[in-house]
Amino acid sequence: MADKIKLEVVTPERVVANEHVDFVVAPGVEGEIGILPFHAPLITSLDIGILRYTVEGKTEKIALSGGFLEVKGNKVVVLANAAERGEEIDVERAQRALERARERLARRTPDIDVLRAELAMRRALNRLKAAGKM
Repeated sequence: MADKIKLEVVTPERVVANEHVDFVVAPGVEGEIGILPFHAPLITSLDIGILRYTVEGKTEKIALSGGFLEVKGNKVVVLANAAERGEEIDVERAQRALERARERLARRTPDIDVLRAELAMRRALNRLKAAGKM
């Protein structure tokens, strides 16, 4: 495991990932962050986006809804509000959420919380991307 880095992705409900990986790419609030084994210590905020990591040449994807990332001692810990592996995503549910968000944004009546609708749309698009449907 000398050329690997430990990755843990944790939400309030469960541990989504707990494995040794070749590298990690995370959606930082200021852009993507690439992390290789023996990376310098780091703490940063994460945006809605796809966390990608590679194990034995295979790339895995996890849809994140924001959170925090810490790198310390050849270990990456992601504390996420919500996280789903690409293969776990209910594509139909994500598509319905996307349509609802688009409808809200199209109406833009005074009772619509535009920011909330935009965030819902970003989360739905992110989930569809992680599932390989976009």
